[in-house]
Amino acid sequence: MLLQTALRQKASALTALVTAVAIALTPFSSAHAQAKGPPVLRDTETEQLLREYTRPILRVAGLEKQNIQMVIINDGSFNAFVADGRRIFVNWGAILQSETPNQIIGVLAHETGHLAGGHLSKLREQLAAAQTQMIIAMLLGAGAIAAGSTRSSSGGNNGLANAGAAAISAPQEVIRRSLLSYQRQQEENADRAGVKFLTATQQSPKGMYETFKRFTSESLFAARGADPYLQSHPMPAERVAALQEFASSSPYWNKKDDPALQLRHDMVRAKISAFMERPETVYRRYPQTNDSLPARYARAISTYLHGDLRSALAQIDALIQVQPNNPYFYEVRGQALLESGKPAEAVAPLRKAVALSNNAPLIEMLLGQALVGTDNKAYTDEAVRILRAAVAREPEAALGYTQLAMAYGRKGDYAEADLASAQAAYLRGDNKTARELATRAKTRFAVGTPGWVKADDIVAAKPPRN
Repeated sequence: MLLQTALRQKASALTALVTAVAIALTPFSSAHAQAKGPPVLRDTETEQLLREYTRPILRVAGLEKQNIQMVIINDGSFNAFVADGRRIFVNWGAILQSETPNQIIGVLAHETGHLAGGHLSKLREQLAAAQTQMIIAMLLGAGAIAAGSTRSSSGGNNGLANAGAAAISAPQEVIRRSLLSYQRQQEENADRAGVKFLTATQQSPKGMYETFKRFTSESLFAARGADPYLQSHPMPAERVAALQEFASSSPYWNKKDDPALQLRHDMVRAKISAFMERPETVYRRYPQTNDSLPARYARAISTYLHGDLRSALAQIDALIQVQPNNPYFYEVRGQALLESGKPAEAVAPLRKAVALSNNAPLIEMLLGQALVGTDNKAYTDEAVRILRAAVAREPEAALGYTQLAMAYGRKGDYAEADLASAQAAYLRGDNKTARELATRAKTRFAVGTPGWVKADDIVAAKPPRN
């Protein structure tokens, strides 16, 4: 019984160790986050800018054809990370707090360094090796415990049993430190790779250095007295000193961001502030005395979000006069009208936004929603066409399938309506509803038709991975 108890305790310790290292890899450690996936934000303007930031970096890193996606997380803290080898996750707080494009580009270059280095798969290999080492140590230690217990029962001392217990517990600390050391080395390698990518694309690594330096000063107090061998990242001061040493030698160290790119960056930051922060915070950031385009953008959005539609529309129209070919001004105008219960009035600006954005699927979904919301049956076929095109390019957007289900319902095509509703429920993680709707859809489609096959796939599918 003593042997079995010891093995269970050490197995539990091993699980805790592996879990701790896995959590160090990703900030989503709550049960809700693990079950439901991270809370994701979608915005065409912001995603397009992030794609443009990463495209040249991915190209020189040899990842251009890997279809790496940018994902915005609904979190106001400064963080970016990779978690599955195919996506770079960025908190909206990281974008908002990056004062220049170069600062967030530096962070994205660092994360690309993790992807290019295959750090995720290599860390998993290290975890597997650690697990094997732990099991061996447990078996050897357990054997010593059993032998010591036998000698103790026959009148001998229990030194062998104590040695066995030590043989089980000691490797845990050694393996933990080894894993953390490996992670620290990965971080240093990603820093160096990021600088290499920035230099290869003729961009300054200064923004990357400035960002890490800023967070060094903020974390120095927390790091004071910490054991450097028990950290998953290099100690802040040492990391920044090393980064400065090899980054400052870049021939592009003092290169500035293009003013046009800086304006787009500031516009996205203003948009994020308006949507994600309280109105009093928005007006502190962008007071009436600030007549810049980003400040006017932030105030216009905040105004519509908090109830004054007439004033918001006037402000948006003034923005359109300055940049008549900016699709996102028309998108905001249409969204303001749509969310204020005026879908018919939202159609025209959303049509313009779709045209100017080269048929951006998220904006197409808004247009489809407006068309469906008008209750004008003449719009139904157009809504179906637009929404089908949108979900074909954005198959993981539940909104598109929800609106498509409503459009099919208007047409009386209940088989397609059930199928679209099932797809929307599946993407929301509501697997019970998805299966029920898909099962009903199967009874409406002829067996073996494309609709029947899609519905059958949902019935048999596992929950989507976030």
